Amino acid sequence: MFILKNILGTKCLSNEAITTILDTADSFKEISTRPIKKVPALRGKTIINLFFEPSTRTRTSFEIAGKRLSADVINISGPSSSSVKGENLIDTALNLEAMHPDIMVVRHALSGASEMISQHVKCPIINAGDGFHEHPTQALLDLHTIREAKGSLEGLNITIVGDIAHSRVVRSNIYAMKTMGMNVKLIAPPTMIPQGIDKMGVSVGYDFEGVIHDTDVIMMLRLQKERQSRYLLSSIREYSNLYCLTSKILEKAKDDVLIFHPGPVNRGIEISPDIMRSKRSLILTQVTNGVAVRMALMYLLLGGKNDTSN
Repeated sequence: MFILKNILGTKCLSNEAITTILDTADSFKEISTRPIKKVPALRGKTIINLFFEPSTRTRTSFEIAGKRLSADVINISGPSSSSVKGENLIDTALNLEAMHPDIMVVRHALSGASEMISQHVKCPIINAGDGFHEHPTQALLDLHTIREAKGSLEGLNITIVGDIAHSRVVRSNIYAMKTMGMNVKLIAPPTMIPQGIDKMGVSVGYDFEGVIHDTDVIMMLRLQKERQSRYLLSSIREYSNLYCLTSKILEKAKDDVLIFHPGPVNRGIEISPDIMRSKRSLILTQVTNGVAVRMALMYLLLGGKNDTSN
């Protein structure tokens, strides 16, 4: 039985909980290939997407996920909310809860925002990304995509490359991947490696080409210039010369290595366009699986019985 009330991060998810989510997502993925992409699982339920940061993939994915389960989905963005009039986050959440939604999906620039809201409202909260903290649904869709391609997760080697310091995706993935028995390496310029991150059970390095030979999955990260309070690179060109995934670097990798990126992608800075188009790249598959994973989470949080029939 799935007993979690909220999905605030992957740090608190057990192996059993993650497996249940991934298994449920497996059963939902087929719905998106039907001529009529809808089942009545959440008919009569209301989901509010409350996004205070820009988003294409995550917000659209949550909206599609809710609608494919027949839920009513309401989208609210920061500029269109009463926050521009001075209303604080908790008051916004309390006013929305007064309309009796069944789930609130929250993205906010403040680390801990979703957890703070969860302490004041009764309906389930799904964290869609909070500051530098976590992005649990991204990590879960990454695991789903890896398991789908490789068959299992235990013992796989993953190398995560790029802006580690500002990535909430990294933190959620480290927690979830370690829980599922994966080996995680972080590669980045020294200025983009947070102090003490090795205590999370990962290995840390700076030489991309030197570690790629034994990795099963390479995950490239976006260079998040908008989150940098000080400039951490001498130049973008130097960064791309050392940490952009190119065909030359990929020659040293396994033939069956998988290429991931959580998006959005800065082409030619983090990854070359030809690699994105290659058969090794599962970047668009990640997006596809994100819908199924978010459908699974909504369904499980509202006590679903895993019936996906019409």
